[in-house]
Amino acid sequence: MSKHVLVATLLLISASTVSGGPLPIIDMHLHATKVDAQGPPPVAICAPYPSWPVHDPREPAESYAMRFLKEPPCEKPFWSPLTDEALMKESIAALERRNVFAVASGPIDIVKKWQKASQRILPAVEFALAPDAMSADQLRKVLEKKEIVVFGEVVNQYFGIAPDDPRFAPYLALLEEYDVPLAIHLGPGPPGSPLLTPFFKDYTAALHNPMTLEPLLRKYPKLRVYAMHAGWPMIDEMIALLYTYPRLYVDIGILAYAYPVAEFHRYLERLVSAGFGKRILYGSDQMVWPQAIAASIDRVEAAPFLTTGQKRDILYNNAARFLRLSDAEIAKHHGK
Repeated sequence: MSKHVLVATLLLISASTVSGGPLPIIDMHLHATKVDAQGPPPVAICAPYPSWPVHDPREPAESYAMRFLKEPPCEKPFWSPLTDEALMKESIAALERRNVFAVASGPIDIVKKWQKASQRILPAVEFALAPDAMSADQLRKVLEKKEIVVFGEVVNQYFGIAPDDPRFAPYLALLEEYDVPLAIHLGPGPPGSPLLTPFFKDYTAALHNPMTLEPLLRKYPKLRVYAMHAGWPMIDEMIALLYTYPRLYVDIGILAYAYPVAEFHRYLERLVSAGFGKRILYGSDQMVWPQAIAASIDRVEAAPFLTTGQKRDILYNNAARFLRLSDAEIAKHHGK
């Protein structure tokens, strides 16, 4: 069988199981982090939120944040584990149950620990232009050693920094040089992000706008990029950017489990109906809630407007193409 026939055969698989188990999934948006990354555990998240919490300006910002994390406005929230070890083990177990291979970002030392614990972990690194940020020289060494398959999640947006900020340019040049993709946060942070001081005091809704990516895409024409959270809620701008730059992909991120089901499906359907089903990546955005992995997969599989083939594209095929997986890697994922 020729290389092209093999790839075509594997990418067109549409059965629900392989070798007696679930078909493989690629999660392009997993976090390998400490259990207190979202606050002292246990902390909660709704899946989904029935409505977004209201803030009275007389209420201290700190109490809003704590209420959001400790008193979730839903009947069956997800609660985080209590230890770093439990978070890692429960996350890996969730990947194994659904046959998921995950691009995991976080501090390099934690990502390496998770990678050592499971062959399902594909290493990435979280990054922001902060005082303690990895330097461009340090990134070059990481790229030379091929220690990561993706650079990101890049969370400059949380700090009010646009994608084309000049300080970020040396990193982008290196990614293009070494042909390593960029995963950049483009869309929602936590509700009321500026209230989560001092961390996100510079976060702005304006930086949801996908058009902020355009200068980057024009300057680095060989750089592979995917926009995490697909620029929600700015669907028209996202579609315009996807149409103009065919190498750009999006992931569904937190929209898939924390947002009202109708809203997630509406946003996803617009992307698919506009003709971009081949550039949508599944990403769980699992932070400290391992249950989010299954919940987000279930939301994709339950979308009534998606064909079986479109679901497989989102859950596996598009990521395999974007990551340029080899025939052998794809065959291994499929139990071949």
